[in-house]
Amino acid sequence: MKPKLILQISVLLAAALSLALSIALYFAGDDESDKLNGIYVGVWVPSILALGAFILAGKKSE
Repeated sequence: MKPKLILQISVLLAAALSLALSIALYFAGDDESDKLNGIYVGVWVPSILALGAFILAGKKSE
């Protein structure tokens, strides 16, 4: 597999796992801190996707 494809798959997988973890944390408990932790982890999703976009934009086309 090409390194670019591996990077794309890794970024999308990391974002999906972050989203799943965020949902699990948000609904895990009834305490307000559980909901805040879920929201905090949910903010990682666009950050991970943006990081992947910046890395891919900086790579030369093969």
